[in-house]
Amino acid sequence: MRVLPDLRGFARFLTRDPASADDLVQDTIVRALAAQSQFEEGTVLKAWLFTIQRNAFYEQKRRHSREQEILLDIELDIPPSIEAPSQQSARDAVQDLGALLWQLPELLREALILVGAQELSYEDAAVVCDVPAGTMKARVSRARSQLAMLAGHQASMEKA
Repeated sequence: MRVLPDLRGFARFLTRDPASADDLVQDTIVRALAAQSQFEEGTVLKAWLFTIQRNAFYEQKRRHSREQEILLDIELDIPPSIEAPSQQSARDAVQDLGALLWQLPELLREALILVGAQELSYEDAAVVCDVPAGTMKARVSRARSQLAMLAGHQASMEKA
């Protein structure tokens, strides 16, 4: 029960929507209960649950993306076009740390959230993402560097 607020926080980060986050937390708990025999003693419960949640999120994301492609193909009978947002809307989006975080590549953003916001160790975050601890350290380092660069760029844009 103590890890539920952390699960909800990570789900909010992943989904960016409170209702979807609640659904993801519920799905995570259901999956964890179904797989509780696979939990190994000595493993960090929070990391194990985050792994389940992350995998569930990406599974749902892939499924939703594929469903949207199929629906668009059926409706339009042409592949969907992806238009780049205008420079003005991009500037408007970069107003706070949250907006800056969303400009990071997905893997770097995820690493920074797990280690920084969720306070997982590099080792536990590495388990969640199924990568070596060194890779997680490198991702967090690159995320911090890029975040600083983005913040500097935003500051210079505001002065201009």
